[in-house]
Amino acid sequence: MKPARITLGVPTVLACLVASACGSGGPVEPAAQGIEGIALLGPQCPVQTEEDPCPDLPYQAWVSVRAPSGRLHTRFRTGEDGRFRVDLPVGGYTLDPDSGNPFPIAGELDVEVVSGDYTSVVIQFDTGIR
Repeated sequence: MKPARITLGVPTVLACLVASACGSGGPVEPAAQGIEGIALLGPQCPVQTEEDPCPDLPYQAWVSVRAPSGRLHTRFRTGEDGRFRVDLPVGGYTLDPDSGNPFPIAGELDVEVVSGDYTSVVIQFDTGIR
């Protein structure tokens, strides 16, 4: 017995290609996630009272983002308003703010990035005013 021969016309082939391109097996856009927040500089006054709270001010600074291995992943600068938003893959990171000599100074922050969300952080720079 001879095998059956199937002939497909151009419209049928195109329809099959379009259908396969639209299926769930195609490329998927990665979900947006990372870290966002603000860098603040304070204290601004040696004495704070209820009447004069002397709030911390936004601070523009460079911040390095390191992988758990310590390798530099990226580096960013906060805006003049101290705010930032950085897209990152899911995982754990350490934020390493550039400090002055000797002030202002800020410590490292460990941050966990989860899928499809931005982890909010506050980077607190110390002026040394006491």
